[in-house]
Amino acid sequence: MGIWDLSGFVVAWISFGCMSLVSLLLIYGVAMQRRVKVRAARSSSRKGTFGLVQECDSSVLGANGVEEEGGLDAIIVGAGVAGGALAYTLGKDGRRVLVLERDLSEPDRIVGELLQPGGYLKLLELGLGDCLEGIDAQRVFGYALFKGGKDAKVGYPLEGYEEDIAGRSFHNGRFVQKLREKAGSLPLVHLQQGTVLRLIEKEDVVIGVRYRGADGVEKEVFAPMTFICDGCFSNLRKNLCTPKVDVPSCFVGLVLENCQLPYANHGHVVLADPSPILFYPISSTEVRSLVDIPGIKVPSIANGDMAKHLQTVVAPQLPKQIQGPFLAAIEKGNIRSMPNKIMPALPRPTPGALLMGDAFNMRHPLTGGGMTVALADIVLLRDMLRPLHSFNDSFGLCDYLKAFYTRRKPVAATINTLAGALYKVFCASPDLAMTEMRQACFDYLSIGGTFSSGPVALLSGLDPKPLNLVVHFFSVAIYGVGRLILPFPSLSRIWISARLIQGASNIIFPIIKAEGVRQMFFPSMVPDYYKQPPYAKIDNRIMK
Repeated sequence: MGIWDLSGFVVAWISFGCMSLVSLLLIYGVAMQRRVKVRAARSSSRKGTFGLVQECDSSVLGANGVEEEGGLDAIIVGAGVAGGALAYTLGKDGRRVLVLERDLSEPDRIVGELLQPGGYLKLLELGLGDCLEGIDAQRVFGYALFKGGKDAKVGYPLEGYEEDIAGRSFHNGRFVQKLREKAGSLPLVHLQQGTVLRLIEKEDVVIGVRYRGADGVEKEVFAPMTFICDGCFSNLRKNLCTPKVDVPSCFVGLVLENCQLPYANHGHVVLADPSPILFYPISSTEVRSLVDIPGIKVPSIANGDMAKHLQTVVAPQLPKQIQGPFLAAIEKGNIRSMPNKIMPALPRPTPGALLMGDAFNMRHPLTGGGMTVALADIVLLRDMLRPLHSFNDSFGLCDYLKAFYTRRKPVAATINTLAGALYKVFCASPDLAMTEMRQACFDYLSIGGTFSSGPVALLSGLDPKPLNLVVHFFSVAIYGVGRLILPFPSLSRIWISARLIQGASNIIFPIIKAEGVRQMFFPSMVPDYYKQPPYAKIDNRIMK
C-alpha cells in the first residue's frame, strides 16, 4: 500500500469518526427535551383524537349521502405501482375497492424499472413477490461506478438476508400488469378503465369522483375514502397538497440489445460530463440506458439533434464495452425522453382523500428509490388502517392519518435527500471545490468496507436512517478535504477545502429543510406521531 493510499485510508476513518462523534453529541443534546415533549405529545394527541371521535360518532359521510353499509370502502385513482399494490393490500384486508385507471393496457415507461432491495422486502411483506415472476426480471446486486477511465464496484450489504434478497430490474409495464392482475384476482377489487375528471366534495369532505368511462359517458361514484395514485403528472393533487415541483433535468432513454455490461447483474453509473449516465438490465437480453441532460430543454429528437448529441457527446464518454450497443440503439431509433421531477411531501390533510406515490412525493430518479418509498408507505398505511372497521368517520380518519405523514418521514426523507444530494455531487461543475467533492465521493466509495456498504445501505433502502446519511455525506466532504491538504497543505488548497465544506452544506441542508428537520430526524417529538385510531371505529376482531 502506497503512502497516499495509506493516508487516504486514515483520513477516511478519521472523517467517519469525527462525524460519528458529532452525531452522538447531537443526540445527547436533544435527549432531555425529547422526554418532556414526548409525554406532552402523547397526552394532547390522545385527548384530541378521542374528543373528535365522540363529536363525529354519527359519521359526517353518512349525513352527506354516502352509505354506511354496502357499496364501496375506497376508490383508488390510478393503477400504477402504488395504485396496484394499494388495491391488493386493501382488498386482501377485506375492503371493497374500485380502481379507476385511465389506460389499462400495458404501460411503456423508461423509469420505474429498478426496485432496490429495501423495496423488494416491502413487496414481499405485502404478499406481492410473485408479481416479479414470469416477466424476465433480473437480480441486481449493487452498482459499478466509472470515472476518468477508472471503475469501482460497490455491492449491496446483503449479509444476513436470505439468498433471494437483492434488487430487481424489469420492464415497468410488465410489472405493473402483474400488480393489476394480482389486485383484480381478489373478489372485492374491481378495476375499471376511466379518466377521473375531478374530486366530488361536500362540506369540505371528498365523497367520491367524477370520471369519464371507456364509453365516453361521464359518471360519478362515491366512497368514504379516495386514494389518489395518479402519478407524477397528477391533475388532482393541487387541492390536497402544496405542489412545489422542480425539474432539474431530463432522462433520455434507450434500450440496448445483446449488451454485455462490464459487471453482470449490477447497475452502472458513468460520471460523465455534464451529468451521470445509467445502465441496468431490464431483461435477459436488454439493457436500459438513461442519459441525464440538465435543465428542462433537450435537443430535438424529431430533427435528429438528439441522436447527434448522443453519438458525439455521450458515446465517447462510455466504457468501450458499451459504446457499440449504445451506438446501435441510437441508429435503431426509439429515443425517448421524460422530465425528472422533484416534489417534497407537503400535504394539506383533507377528509375523505389521501395522496400516495408520485402524486404525493417525488425525488430524482438517479438512485431508483421511488418504488421503495411508495411500497414502504403502503406497508405503513396498511398497518395503520387495519384496526379500523370502516372509513366512514372522515374527520376522525383525517386526523388520525396525520400520523402517517410523520411516521413515513425518516425512510422517505432519507431516500429523497440522498437522491437529490447524490445527483448534485455526481454532476460536473466548473467550481473546483465541487469537482474535488465529486472525486472524493468516487474515491470514498472505492475504498470498500463501511465506506461503501454504509452509503449503499442508505441508497438501497435496507438501512434508511437520516443520521447515517448526514454522517456519510460529511465524511465524504472531510475525506475530500484530507485529499487536498495532505501531505502538504497550501493556502489555495485550504481555501478550496473551506469552499468544499460550504458547497457540501449548500447541497444537503436545503434538501433536509424542505423535507422537515424535526419530522426527518426526531419524528417522535412531533405530536401528530402519536395520533390514535378513531376510538369508536376500531374493529376488535382485527385487533385480536
